[in-house]
Amino acid sequence: MNLHHTYFLILAASIVGPLALSFDKKVAFYKKWKAVFGAMLLPALFYILWDAFFAHLSVWFFNEKYITGLYIFNLPVEEVLFFFVVPYCCTFIYECVRCYFPLLQKNTISNTILKILALGLLIIGLLHPKLYYTASTSVLLAIFIAIVLVFSTYFKSFNNTAFLISYAIILVPFLIINGLLTAIPVITYNNAFNTDVRIYTIPVEDVFYGMLLVLMNIVGYEKIIHRKVV
Repeated sequence: MNLHHTYFLILAASIVGPLALSFDKKVAFYKKWKAVFGAMLLPALFYILWDAFFAHLSVWFFNEKYITGLYIFNLPVEEVLFFFVVPYCCTFIYECVRCYFPLLQKNTISNTILKILALGLLIIGLLHPKLYYTASTSVLLAIFIAIVLVFSTYFKSFNNTAFLISYAIILVPFLIINGLLTAIPVITYNNAFNTDVRIYTIPVEDVFYGMLLVLMNIVGYEKIIHRKVV
């Protein structure tokens, strides 16, 4: 195997299952592709700019041995694809949870969990301003959760309970993918900019970095779907 295809093959292996199962009759995810891809655009642009800026600051590095060598800005093309592949897989899981467990309703308990999470992350971010990855990930996720909660009437189609359950499920494949990327390593993190707390080889910040990406996509997806229905 050509090692330069490593990152690309990890992404391909990640999406093949959700893509094939998108044609399951109960979920019929393929019928919602327009909403899925529409919801991806702004989060992907935001993450590409954020990622490129942090790569410029040497917050993380990409191992040239495991990438094709094609770049967009200063990012490997595989890293750009990551911001489309992962949201597709995660939105698929979320939609499966919604379809197979239709009785799941948003509730105050889920809201409380999100509020506590946002407050905790905000405190962590403010306490570590020089740890760029820790601070930015914590504060941005806290702010976005706050926006969704404060403007709950505007985001009324967002199901907080389904999201929390979905993200708990998503964490399994997400950590496997990130575990491969950081163990090989395709991506190396500069510990001067994070807490150096690891889940295996994965910076703990990745859990919240991923949560923000997934939350942005699902909120956008629900908004588009709801608008279509209405």
